[in-house]
Amino acid sequence: MSTNEYVQDAQQRVSAVGGKLKRFNIKKYLKPLLPFVPEVATPERRVPVNERLMWTALSLLIFLVCSQIPLYGLQGAGKGNDPLYWLRTVMASNRGTLMELGIAPLVTTSMIIQFLQGSGLMQNFDDSLKEDRILNAALQKLSGVVYTAIIASSYVSSGMYGDVSALGSSNVTLIVAQLTLAGFIVVMLDEVMQKGYGIGSGVSLFMTVNICETIAWKVISFQTIQTPYGPQFEGAIPAFFHQLLFSSNKLLAFWEIFYRPYGANGLTLLVTVIVFGVIVYFQSFRIDVPVKSLRVRGQTGNYPIKLFYTSSMPIILHSALVSNYYFFSQMMYRRFKGFMWVGLFGTWQELDYTGEAIPVGGLAYYLSPPMSMWQMISDPIRLVIYVGIYLTTVIFLSQKWIYFSGESPRDVSNRLKQQQLTIVGYRDVDALKVLQRNILPAAGTGALVIASITLASDVLGCIGSGTGILLAVTSTYSMYEQTMKDPEMARAFSGMNMAQMMQQ
Repeated sequence: MSTNEYVQDAQQRVSAVGGKLKRFNIKKYLKPLLPFVPEVATPERRVPVNERLMWTALSLLIFLVCSQIPLYGLQGAGKGNDPLYWLRTVMASNRGTLMELGIAPLVTTSMIIQFLQGSGLMQNFDDSLKEDRILNAALQKLSGVVYTAIIASSYVSSGMYGDVSALGSSNVTLIVAQLTLAGFIVVMLDEVMQKGYGIGSGVSLFMTVNICETIAWKVISFQTIQTPYGPQFEGAIPAFFHQLLFSSNKLLAFWEIFYRPYGANGLTLLVTVIVFGVIVYFQSFRIDVPVKSLRVRGQTGNYPIKLFYTSSMPIILHSALVSNYYFFSQMMYRRFKGFMWVGLFGTWQELDYTGEAIPVGGLAYYLSPPMSMWQMISDPIRLVIYVGIYLTTVIFLSQKWIYFSGESPRDVSNRLKQQQLTIVGYRDVDALKVLQRNILPAAGTGALVIASITLASDVLGCIGSGTGILLAVTSTYSMYEQTMKDPEMARAFSGMNMAQMMQQ
């Protein structure tokens, strides 16, 4: 059986199952709640460029300020046992602040809703209907806030901020309320961007800025960190000059400059620059499928199918799944450490010099990447299992996401028909096969390339993690493309000629 026949057979079997199952009608439960769900009004006029820039900057400023406001009521707790230690950069979260959870609840709930709708378990929303768009937005907001409240309660009750009895009922309530309110703020800021007041997506913007901030901090920070060899500068550049100028052993200092294991160094800085260039290089790979209009004779164009067809979404989904697994694994380990079955999910240990908890056994250990070349060499089984799980998960999510997000070959074929476009040299019945031949390999190959770059970056110690660099580049590039598709924005940034060129 060929790939196309297999895909068609799978779609028919899914449709048959979906026909037997009764979809959950979420709409009838959402309608009574609409008066109580706040909504950002859709702009009645085209928002000028200056206003869009202002709203984007204001949304970003609010998010960054919340990322620096400490949670009230912690009483010095919550400095260790961080299950999201490696994923905070990707999830745009900051430990011990209002943005403790970052965009994780919003990404997780969006993923769950997409899965339920794509699998046929929940009724879909028709974007062409105004009522359905309002209901869909209300569902996203309600689920995001409710999930934030649940995770916040779990955080506090699991002892992540210290013993619950020591915190007191009032502080516990305040912490949960603050985190829930912060989650609501993130949801509303994202809606401000999505409604057209800003540029791009709020989630992508917050994530990209947080990643860039992390990279800049690890490169130029003058803050000192405690290491087994004494205090050192956290930033790679200050550490470079400090070791070179003040160390008595110049040979050892030179070695520390490029290979110090505690913090960013010259080698990781070089790797970061190389990874950035590689991702930008692959970002431009695409296949142009020639199309022509059935309404206007002689009008032709191209439908681009990029190598990164699903962009960074499989990586975001994988990060969201792993972050939630880390949290529940560490919560179970703290409460039921003596049970053997709990250790199978993950065994955790605190680092003496940072106070962070890292997985040292169980499935959580094999879901975390080796943090140095020595760890990779000393435990090759872990490396093989981690690579296998990572590649399999990312490719699987990429292949499934195109159906859940409405970017499958059939969805693209239907959109072309609605726009009265057809692929040059093929009939309408053959257009689906052409799209399947290009989209399905692009989704799989792109996910494999993305996962391989991310794996290599993480193993080599890329600053901000390979996942972070990938998300920053792809999100920035996506926002740039959206900007250039808007003639007014394109003229403002690049002039009229560039706008015309992008439209062509």
